[in-house]
Amino acid sequence: MSRLYRFARPLLFQIDAEKAHRLSVEALKRGLVGRRDIPVDARLRVNVAGLSFPNPLGLAAGYDKNGEVPDAALRLGFGFVEVGTVTPLPQEGNARPRVFRLPESFAVVNRLGFNNEGHAEVAERLEKRARKAGIVGVNIGANKDASDRVDDYVTGIHRFEALSSYLTINISSPNTPGLRNLQKGSDLDDLLKHAVAARDGAAAIAATDRKPLFLKVAPDLTLDDIAAISETAKRRAVDGLIVSNTTLSRHGVEGRRHSDEQGGLSGRPLFTRSSYALAAFRRALGPDFPIIGVGGVESARTALGKMEAGADLVQLYTALVYAGPELPIRILTGMMRYLDKTGADTIRQIRDTKVDEILEREPPLGWELVRA
Repeated sequence: MSRLYRFARPLLFQIDAEKAHRLSVEALKRGLVGRRDIPVDARLRVNVAGLSFPNPLGLAAGYDKNGEVPDAALRLGFGFVEVGTVTPLPQEGNARPRVFRLPESFAVVNRLGFNNEGHAEVAERLEKRARKAGIVGVNIGANKDASDRVDDYVTGIHRFEALSSYLTINISSPNTPGLRNLQKGSDLDDLLKHAVAARDGAAAIAATDRKPLFLKVAPDLTLDDIAAISETAKRRAVDGLIVSNTTLSRHGVEGRRHSDEQGGLSGRPLFTRSSYALAAFRRALGPDFPIIGVGGVESARTALGKMEAGADLVQLYTALVYAGPELPIRILTGMMRYLDKTGADTIRQIRDTKVDEILEREPPLGWELVRA
């Protein structure tokens, strides 16, 4: 943690968590967080789904919901940034307060509910940066009161296909009632059929290469769920999975202040659960299917742990709340030190090295019981 953030964090933690987050976005927007000396190392470069990432560390969706600061976030050292979740129409989300810190656990519970400014506002911002360098994905969702949620995703794909480096279909937030049902059976198959067709159609109209289409899933899945999702994702030819969103489990934070708040839990307690799901998806999908690992990444060791569990790329968000804007550089520096120590030629060599070991362990507590 930088000295400045070590001084500022106790003050920020006196402020409502959502307001503090807003202050951090404003600081990036106004240039109050200076450009970092980003490590550049060819060993960190990763090619995934036709995109060349300068390093495997990304900023997860949820931080920059409205596409206000993707370039400022890239300047912190991230190899890619995912904005959103964005819905067709603006929506306020759930009632406040709706974000809660659990400092003893380095965790956060949120029930934001896809609060965002809608397609039009976010698209206008992304149009202004269209010719800038850097990989910026767009995470799309459905409005809470949508009569046809599949149509909301199709609309988002058409709106952002030309403005994004890749697209993510978010059907795994626990804070929009019924949304996670889209992860199941014929509902998932129908969604992916229409989403892939929309992506292909948008690319054809624009006469451009098709943008990668990813699917973001929950950690609260059974092994049967994982097998079924994997089969559908391969059959419908999506380009990759993001594993995972927040969890409804409270294992590891029981009795902590705010642990009984409704919503999804993120941060350190999510690492084991999401990594188990990640390893299970890697085994089900095989070695060639791209996966982005998310959940509890807070250091070089945990980022490497996601890759050992099967991730090509990793993302973080909650750890920034506790470690501050220096965190991406520290993680990249730690990755390079690990490569120096092991003599590995590329970070890609780490992938999948502990999939079997992880899956041989006992599943996380409540693995077969926590369902959305």
